[in-house]
Amino acid sequence: MGNTNSSLPSPAFVTIVRAMTMPGAIPAAGAAPVGNTIWRAEMAETVKLALPIALTQLGQIAMMTSDLALIGRLGDRAVAAAALAHTVIFTVFVLGMGLIAAVTPLAAQYFGARQPRMVRRALRVGLWASVILGVPLSVAQLWGGELLLLLGQTPDGSELAQRYLDGMAWCTVPAWMFMALRNFMSAVDRPEPGLWITLAAIPANTLLAYALIYGDFGLPRLELLGAGLATTIVNMGMCVAAIWICYARRPFRKYRVLGRWWRGDWQLTKQLITVGAPMSGSFLLEYGVFAAAAQLMGWIGTQALTAHQVALQIAAVMFMVPFGIGMAATVRVGHAAGRGDAAATRRAGFAALALGIAFMAAMTLIVIATRHLLPRLFLGWDAPDPQTVALTASLLVLGATFFIMDGAQTIAAGALRGLNDTRLPLLFAAISFWLIGFTGCWMFGFTLGLGAYGIWIGLSIGIAAYAVLLTGRFHLLTARHYLPEMIATPR
Repeated sequence: MGNTNSSLPSPAFVTIVRAMTMPGAIPAAGAAPVGNTIWRAEMAETVKLALPIALTQLGQIAMMTSDLALIGRLGDRAVAAAALAHTVIFTVFVLGMGLIAAVTPLAAQYFGARQPRMVRRALRVGLWASVILGVPLSVAQLWGGELLLLLGQTPDGSELAQRYLDGMAWCTVPAWMFMALRNFMSAVDRPEPGLWITLAAIPANTLLAYALIYGDFGLPRLELLGAGLATTIVNMGMCVAAIWICYARRPFRKYRVLGRWWRGDWQLTKQLITVGAPMSGSFLLEYGVFAAAAQLMGWIGTQALTAHQVALQIAAVMFMVPFGIGMAATVRVGHAAGRGDAAATRRAGFAALALGIAFMAAMTLIVIATRHLLPRLFLGWDAPDPQTVALTASLLVLGATFFIMDGAQTIAAGALRGLNDTRLPLLFAAISFWLIGFTGCWMFGFTLGLGAYGIWIGLSIGIAAYAVLLTGRFHLLTARHYLPEMIATPR
């Protein structure tokens, strides 16, 4: 079984350290001349991996958008209730998202080290974590309305939100399981099935949500409950489809993903928690500061809050591409680390960063050029409030640095996850988003009286600080001959 002491470095870790402490040394396996050709090849592989991942994320946004559009026809009260319910759902989802995302670096490292049995075990602990954590959190959402009441929401709004939660609560486990399976597919360089499943789910979700919300095609009219049930049913279908593909289709079936699924794997579960829990913490800190910024915008006024939300939605769509590149960086860095290739470890991270920054810079120029047009896609074409359009356009210009640095930070974070380095980035998130970012929002927005502009300045400074810290951390890990423990689980 090999070494069972998880505190001892693995052979892969030792190989990387030795390679990095020998100037000019390149591992014999897969050796290639370092130059423009190998960098172009790395970027091409990153794009090939990142594109389906990014499109999958955009597909999931499309599903959420179609749900909101259908709920919107029920009236403003239904939209407000769905927004309240989403605050509960999103908080729950982020709590476990880091643990499930940790499947990617662990599986990628074992794939690079050519240990297929360990790849399966990495997926297995991710699936078990989805169930063990997801079931109690799903049950807790059935009392989400009471929680909203305690937070000061109106009884009517809380009751409507609970109707949505009653249908939506049980989507957590299948959604996490699908995420774990999709991460496994990406880790073994085959992310495309996750995209095909998502593309098939978009029309299925739209039709089922329409039927259950409005009582069409012989189904009962359930309104918000129906919207939640449709999402849960579709997520269950996506999960089943992913399990079948991973079990029965090439190249996944050789991993025998359901083999001995009932067996506990406490040592690898501990490693999943060690890597994944700080990731969840970082996600909560990041999303928390944006939620706090929305509250600050609400204090300024409805116009400022609307402009802020529209500008952030545009940023979220742009963000999906660097997010996909960041996930590809996790895989590429994990592969290189797993096979003990020090040069490729560093190259994978910086190639992904270069791609992401170039993409976001180009998109930022497009957004600035169309800044007066884009807000109308969200606010309507028929005489929207010109002041809100103008404020949104100004925030989009102010967000030029914001957009580029946001892309850089998610890619740098992804590269560090490929090295299992997540604890210090959690500290970086606390410092950047709250000590620097939120303090900056308050100081520029209220103390200096810059209002909505000041809040975006604070957010931009916080995100820039995070991007610089993460990039510097990756540089130091790969340049100063030190890497965190890579694969320390028995074979």
